[in-house]
Amino acid sequence: MGAIIFDSSRRLLVIRRGRPPGEGLWSLPGGRVEPGETDGAAVRREVLEETGLVVRVGELAGAVDRPGLGGDTYVIRDYLATVTGGSLTAGDDAADARWCAHDDLVRLPLTPGLLDALTLWNVLPEH
Repeated sequence: MGAIIFDSSRRLLVIRRGRPPGEGLWSLPGGRVEPGETDGAAVRREVLEETGLVVRVGELAGAVDRPGLGGDTYVIRDYLATVTGGSLTAGDDAADARWCAHDDLVRLPLTPGLLDALTLWNVLPEH
């Protein structure tokens, strides 16, 4: 699961992945749901670990199936979220974290399908 988070200027929060899969590519903050953990709890934990930000989790924006390591398929559910505290600092498996306007976002090497999914769900930053 992942988090779709905007700042007050409608820039999207993205992280550069520091580990496989997708090492070096930019994506939404997120990760695996641990056993016994709800999606909301996982979103809050992963965002804090990867970005240093505390968030309130909102509605499900959408879900996609993506190929994983070893032939696995990951079902990724991305939720809208709002920052309630913390300060932006890349951490855990995020090599970098930044707020991106639409023009910046489309220039980054993104994880496959991210731009298409955000477009389909109508949650891309305006340009």
